[in-house]
Amino acid sequence: MNKLGNYITGQWMTGEGDGQLLYNAVTGDVVAVASTKGLDFKAMTDYARTVGNPALRKMTFHQRGNMLKALALHLRNHLDKFYTISYQTGATKADSWVDIEGGIGNLFANASLRRKFPDEIFCIDGESHNLSKNNSFMGTHILVPKEGAAIHINAFNFPVWGMLEKIAVNLLAGMPAIVKPATITSFLTEAIVKEIIASKILPEGSLQLICGSAGDLLDHVTSQDVVTFTGSASTGKMLRSNPKILSENVPFNMEADSLNCIVLGEDVTPDKPEWDIFIKEVRKEMTLKAGQRCTGIRRIFVPENKMEDLWKAIAKSLSQTTIGNPLNEKVRMGSLAGETQRKEVREQIQKLLASSQIVYGSMDSVEVLDADSKKGAFLSPILLMNDKPHTSNEAHEVEAFGPVSTIMPYKNSDDAIALSKLGKGSLCSTIVTADYKIAQQYVIGAATHHGRILVLNNECAKESTGHGSPLPLLVHGGPGRAGGGEEMGGLRGVKHYLQRTALQGSPTTITAITNVYQQYAKGKDPLIHPFKKYFEELQIGDQVITQKRIITSDDIDRFADLSGDHFYAHIKTTDFTGTMFEKQVAHGYFIMSIAAGLFVDSYEKNPVLLNYGIDELRFTKPVYPGAEIHIKFTCKEKLPNDKRVIEKPEVPIAIGIKRGDDIDKGIVKWLVEMIDETGEITGVATILTMVAKQKQ
Repeated sequence: MNKLGNYITGQWMTGEGDGQLLYNAVTGDVVAVASTKGLDFKAMTDYARTVGNPALRKMTFHQRGNMLKALALHLRNHLDKFYTISYQTGATKADSWVDIEGGIGNLFANASLRRKFPDEIFCIDGESHNLSKNNSFMGTHILVPKEGAAIHINAFNFPVWGMLEKIAVNLLAGMPAIVKPATITSFLTEAIVKEIIASKILPEGSLQLICGSAGDLLDHVTSQDVVTFTGSASTGKMLRSNPKILSENVPFNMEADSLNCIVLGEDVTPDKPEWDIFIKEVRKEMTLKAGQRCTGIRRIFVPENKMEDLWKAIAKSLSQTTIGNPLNEKVRMGSLAGETQRKEVREQIQKLLASSQIVYGSMDSVEVLDADSKKGAFLSPILLMNDKPHTSNEAHEVEAFGPVSTIMPYKNSDDAIALSKLGKGSLCSTIVTADYKIAQQYVIGAATHHGRILVLNNECAKESTGHGSPLPLLVHGGPGRAGGGEEMGGLRGVKHYLQRTALQGSPTTITAITNVYQQYAKGKDPLIHPFKKYFEELQIGDQVITQKRIITSDDIDRFADLSGDHFYAHIKTTDFTGTMFEKQVAHGYFIMSIAAGLFVDSYEKNPVLLNYGIDELRFTKPVYPGAEIHIKFTCKEKLPNDKRVIEKPEVPIAIGIKRGDDIDKGIVKWLVEMIDETGEITGVATILTMVAKQKQ
């Protein structure tokens, strides 16, 4: 019999004793045994901190991001193997796609976030602040990886996605992970981790796996660790109250199952496309993964005058869902993850029946294709109806974690909002409406109780990822019952694993520490014009002070004619009484153009390939005719730019760059300060250039 391995302290080990039997959810056959008895959990945390953490901390954000990309590409080469194992969890091809390829997609998405970070082992967080009158003292914030381990305790419903969406974030941040998947589906997680370890893409100690009980793992956490949990609210509450977590103030991020809801707007009638969109969304969320999703729709709110039409339409749609062996191409809904889950779901349905009635489905019988309904953990979709949602609490407090949902009436938009809040905090809610005012009212009114809100209508339905799909760049979590935590969320998620520290000092000192030029810091003499330097040769702080140029009224007139911008303030004959200006004022964009003319060295070819854009452009003081402008031009920051592989070599992407013949290059940010004859700054901007690297 296959005994699952635990990957700890750099080696695969099996636990002692008989262990826990794991079953094929479709056939009921034993597929593996899991045990962690006899494992040294303290050694795991020590290994993560002393081996994995230092290795990851030495890597830059860009190196970590490219590591995630390489890992995603590697796992994508083994999809067939993963799908074969996934079918044993009761998942259909569509269910497995969400779990497996959705998880790999998280690796890709987080890999792309490296471009939002510097090519450093740390980063600046947010804006810098001048704290002194004479510009000699400033403050900013930096983020550095914590020195501990990310401990992930995951749910059974997504054994691949649940792991990959979390480790993608902590690995990008520079922290190692110890993963404890739910035991009943851990055989699939083990298969993924075996491929990850075999690839040797991650530094040793970056990832450890526990297949079975977590033992006393949480008794060994420290303040530098981060614990995340996905699962039931009751289990999360127990883990969060661990004495070591409390005494060490260990960050604990919880994502709990919640009573998510969908609302049909009062404007939607059977003749509108949103009617069918609503029914389709409910059926999908009830049957995908057999309803075993933390984001699944548990409560359905519809206008009271449409109740009968809606529940009958949903029931008809559910009746068209083929249930059975997920290996059969005709099957659209597989089994629950195991007999234990089926028993728990039936027990929860019994509680719901105290105030609701079944209008579709059966707790005891289900017709299945190419399978045995008694040997496999199959369950019919169950649609319940509760016509008194304000006077009965069960539908707002009891969750049946399967293909189960309750339809309830509401009187008006305010009532729908109030009912949505009775769930006491959820991961997500959806409102289906074509009326923007109804959508706005619901979103603003319900947002306090939901981590994510989808506004679904005919405009976005075809491309919408749906009610139940958390996305890597958006936060996943919710208040109250949903756990109060956040996962993913792009840069927000990465920052959960970084320590934010306020940094104070002189601009020159902060520049030296952060390797990002701070305004008012001392510049460096570049010896030659910076545009003549290759990417590797440029130094942060390389600075040019340009010649001066007097701005004339004729200059302003000519720019107005050239650009077509004849705003009254740029016309010399304007009566300026009651305006913000004394007289004719230069266009801000004219001054920016003058700046480029002063700092650009354009007389011969150089490593600067092109202008990549302008950020943070501000005009801070009017420039009148007679003003004498010069520019302080400083190398602010350098970012790598991955070499592109391009399909059509005959089409150029820019002057001197041919497709298929892309060159090594980087992005350089330059601080542009536009200064007048009084020494005051009239405008400031960050421009970006694409600069060739010397080593081709």
